[in-house]
Amino acid sequence: MKTAIIGGGITGLAAAYYLQKEIMTNSLDMEYHLFEKDSRLGGKIKTDYYNGFVIEQGPDSFLARKESASTLAKEVGLEEELISNNASGAYILKGSSLHQIPEGSVMGIPTKLGPFLTTGLFSIRGKLRAAADFILPRSKSNTDQGLGVFFRRRLGSEVVDHLIEPLLSGIYAGNMDRLSLQATFPRFFEVERQYRSLILGMREERPSSGGGRKKAGFYSLTKGLQSFVEGIENHLDEDAVHKNSGLQSIRKKEGQYELIFSDGSTSLFDRVIMTTPHDVTASLLGSDVLKEELASIPATSVATVAMAFDENQLSGEFDGTGFVVSKKSGYTITACTWTHRKWAHAAPPGKALLRCYVGKPGGEDIVEKWDEEIVDIVLKDLNHVMKVEGNPEYVNVTRWRHAMPQYEVGHFEKMERIEDHMKTEFPGIYTAGAAFEGVGLPDCISQGEQAVRRMMGQQ
Repeated sequence: MKTAIIGGGITGLAAAYYLQKEIMTNSLDMEYHLFEKDSRLGGKIKTDYYNGFVIEQGPDSFLARKESASTLAKEVGLEEELISNNASGAYILKGSSLHQIPEGSVMGIPTKLGPFLTTGLFSIRGKLRAAADFILPRSKSNTDQGLGVFFRRRLGSEVVDHLIEPLLSGIYAGNMDRLSLQATFPRFFEVERQYRSLILGMREERPSSGGGRKKAGFYSLTKGLQSFVEGIENHLDEDAVHKNSGLQSIRKKEGQYELIFSDGSTSLFDRVIMTTPHDVTASLLGSDVLKEELASIPATSVATVAMAFDENQLSGEFDGTGFVVSKKSGYTITACTWTHRKWAHAAPPGKALLRCYVGKPGGEDIVEKWDEEIVDIVLKDLNHVMKVEGNPEYVNVTRWRHAMPQYEVGHFEKMERIEDHMKTEFPGIYTAGAAFEGVGLPDCISQGEQAVRRMMGQQ
């Protein structure tokens, strides 16, 4: 049996790795081929190296508690290169002031009253409104609802606008009130069901430190996440990996699937795992139903702006990993990471590396400006918060157009319709990737592995 894996991002790489593992472990009479239209693998994972700086152009880390990524890294021989983030704590930029995220906040939900009551992030009225969570009844609705709608009902708009939304925008870069609660953070709904009060429930479920060693929140790799891509690629059969192999379409042919490539060549496969962006998947399969369903999944555009400095060019930094920006503060940047403080490997001694982010719903036009314009805007914003003397010695602006899929209300129902359509019209083709069941690296790796299991009849 021949299997084609379409797309060489982290989902496709994971699918190829785990399929090859199945074939070798069980001595199966199967072969696979991974096709990527670009000259490199990794998709949004891309690391830039400059004079001792390790600069991530896409994601810079992955959640430690979701173990699929660290497990795969260890399997491909990178266990010694796994590193957890250095500094802890972060800030919210509101107006012209940085406010430390209240201790005990879990995704913005307060679990310690002292830090919440003393923070300058919220007015007295906002704090009183949040306290209403202690007495508000459970929601009577069991249907999906907007993430922002849910949190506003429980904690009020001030907490959402100045704490929860800035924190979560780093994950989804979308409109909080349109994002699906069930598809993004279903556990919060379950906490309300079980405890009624969100604050009391999260306090009850918050793990106790127990006086032991603090667990890592995020992992990266000492040589950058690009080394993760290379590590996986080095474990794949080089004859099975095909770069610069863009597809034009996929069509059924006598019980198989014919891949038509951009150069006009064709190849037949028994099974196909699609890990391309959702709009590309719909276009390749040529299904009107898929085009309608997948086209209705919006995706926002963002850009990352990495800037290298001498440490003495920066003043006014705080003890933490960086800051996110309150929704109503009027800045163009949405967040800034003091990367040299967060990751020991990111900058040489005496140097500083900042990573700023631009692009949000209603403000995505910034992504299309010239590099110089974007950098000027970012530096202007930064100088409201911290003093930046002179210009950076190195700048890297990376644009990710329509790269952040939005799980809006009704996402699960949409996924069910797509799955039913695939089983009926395209049996033997499996879809996976950031637009389906999770946007983070561990989620995408899990989806690649699960696609292989479904294909092998294990799920």
